[in-house]
Amino acid sequence: MAQGARLKGLVLSGGTGSRLRPFTYSTAKQLLPLANKPVLFYVIEAMVEAGITDIGVVVGSTAEQITAALGDGSRFGAELSYVPQDAPRGLAHAVQTARPFLGDDPFAVFLGDNLLRGGIAGTVEAFAAGTSEAQLLVKPVPNPSEFGIAELHGDGSVRRLIEKPAAPASNLAILGVYMLRRRFFEAAQTIRPSARGELEITDALQAMIDGGMEVCARVVEEDWIDTGSPLDLLAANRMLLCDPRTYEGYVRLEGTPDDAPVQIAADVRLSGTQLTGPAIIGRATEIADSRIGPGTSIGEGCRIRGATLAESIVMDGAVVEGARLRNSIIGRGAVVRGGGDGAFEGLLLGDAGRVELV
Repeated sequence: MAQGARLKGLVLSGGTGSRLRPFTYSTAKQLLPLANKPVLFYVIEAMVEAGITDIGVVVGSTAEQITAALGDGSRFGAELSYVPQDAPRGLAHAVQTARPFLGDDPFAVFLGDNLLRGGIAGTVEAFAAGTSEAQLLVKPVPNPSEFGIAELHGDGSVRRLIEKPAAPASNLAILGVYMLRRRFFEAAQTIRPSARGELEITDALQAMIDGGMEVCARVVEEDWIDTGSPLDLLAANRMLLCDPRTYEGYVRLEGTPDDAPVQIAADVRLSGTQLTGPAIIGRATEIADSRIGPGTSIGEGCRIRGATLAESIVMDGAVVEGARLRNSIIGRGAVVRGGGDGAFEGLLLGDAGRVELV
């Protein structure tokens, strides 16, 4: 493939999200909302922003939800193709499953539940113009033993990839974004399932390195979050609320600062309520006699009365009355009532759930 060739995109959205239950009992993890928009939408937008518009989406048991949400991709300025994966057999397996879509073109892989605040435009441009067979994104982290780690040579090429090492020789965590060429498939054919029974993409990349192929890394400093747990969702929600690009279609409430705005849809109804940014409130939501924010997103058609919410996510159609919640996630159509004067920390209530706090 010639230098500068246009990349295809591959978004992996087949995972089940067991660590995000109860929300993933009813919703694909890639469609959970952050700042009132599904995680997966940010991924597709990042690819389009990088000039990648021919995108394959690997789907599994939640395929119907994913395809209904994304459609043909025209709303994003992209053309989407869907690639069924029969079971979550690992990231390398997911990429191999998409070979008929990818052909021999170079391509970018982006995990459908990852957020990278700075986008991937610079990475795509550098890879397309270069000669390496693969390029990873890595980021310095304070807790490298909890991640897959890349050890680099002085020239930025990758020496070794290690999954959650007990004594890490590097602090560079491997992010969920990969730039690959067709020789990846040669290496992927040589690996075996890992101890957890999956074909790991890091094993395929290590096989490329061991086979003498050039695999390089690009170190990024931008915020990155793998939204694999409720705490990760809340952190990602806060990150996006602090990004001015998040608020397209919303109006900043007069008097709130640029660095901590309160953004509301045009038909939100507010009365007797104190709002502290950053926060976002969706269409047709009613809020009365409450304190909202900071770090809180409230979806469409919600009803909030006599409540206090901070650092929380409230999804579409939820009702919160008389409760004081912090670091909580309330599912679609769920109802929370009561609680008195005590604040409740870390409530996770799934879609259509009901709870009376005492």
